[in-house]
Amino acid sequence: MKFRVGSTSIKGNFRDNNEDSLFVDAQNRFFLVADGMGGQSAGERASALAMEVIPKKIASQIQFSSSTSEHVVKVIEDAIALANSEIMALGELDSKLHNMGTTVTFAVIVNDVMFAGGVGDSRTYLLRKHDFRQLTTDHSLTQALVDAGTLTPEEALTHRYRNVLYRYLGAKDGSQGSGAKPYPLQAGDRILLCSDGATGGIPDPKLQQLLASGDDPQKIAEIIVKAAEDGGSKDNITVIVVLVDA
Repeated sequence: MKFRVGSTSIKGNFRDNNEDSLFVDAQNRFFLVADGMGGQSAGERASALAMEVIPKKIASQIQFSSSTSEHVVKVIEDAIALANSEIMALGELDSKLHNMGTTVTFAVIVNDVMFAGGVGDSRTYLLRKHDFRQLTTDHSLTQALVDAGTLTPEEALTHRYRNVLYRYLGAKDGSQGSGAKPYPLQAGDRILLCSDGATGGIPDPKLQQLLASGDDPQKIAEIIVKAAEDGGSKDNITVIVVLVDA
């Protein structure tokens, strides 16, 4: 299979700087989005560090034509644990970076199988024909309340704690697993990785519609970012779109 990729990241209407980061592998083998937090430059440092540490480990330890699923998942989890440790260590060394953190979501493609997962509330989606699925689980307080049956998904969209995370990189429990799972790909599939700045401005049905529009992944990414900005997103907005060709 071949993969065509588009990506973009903006600070948005209501932010002074962009704490999001993204990574697109030069050979289109894996993709990551991170959304930093911590104030001033701390969030930028955390997300940038994650985008430095995780890709290096994935690129060096995965054989993209032969690695087993078990090995791929182990490398991903080890890479996330290492990034978590380095972010925590840097935060301890520099008082200005204390309590910094970042989300991360990823799609790693090995032998036409995508391994998707994440920590925090950045998301990876898969669109296959008319089936649009969120492959990641939000580690937010509102999602925990939805899972417990205390909130409905509709109530969670406007809940005051919707942006509060209980897991992210830079915290002790940041390396407790990313939920990485394999998803065999098919020609015609469309993959979306994004920070919550995108989902905060676009409901899922609209997101599905935009991801399905057109055949240029860069234009699709830019359209999604603009729609999130116009939709009232108050955060940085980062999007990676991957189109799967035969």
